[in-house]
Amino acid sequence: MEPMAPELLMALASGTAGAAGQQLWASLRDLVHRPSPVEPTGTPELDALTAAADTAERTARAADLTRALAERARQDPAFADTLGTWQRTPALATVRTTGSGDVHNTVSGGRQQTVIEGRDFNGDITIGG
Repeated sequence: MEPMAPELLMALASGTAGAAGQQLWASLRDLVHRPSPVEPTGTPELDALTAAADTAERTARAADLTRALAERARQDPAFADTLGTWQRTPALATVRTTGSGDVHNTVSGGRQQTVIEGRDFNGDITIGG
């Protein structure tokens, strides 16, 4: 099984990955909540990531979930197979992640046109309707 990027889990959990990301998050949640004879199951870590309030907390909880899923996959071959299949879902390849951090934009030079500043845009931007 490939290691899972915490940034990917953060994007899915926070809803920034759009409708496809919400479906992927729901399917991962269902997979993690399946009964398991091994510990860790990943359930507490997944729930903590879902409830995380800010970026720093989400980053830490996503790393915890990544470790828990890897450990569960190591101990439970059936879970590893199912998680591997989930990781190969074509829609997962379309999820863009940026990780944590801030955006600092500076506009200078007397621009006379529209300037859009931001971070983590998801979808189209239309100017002037």
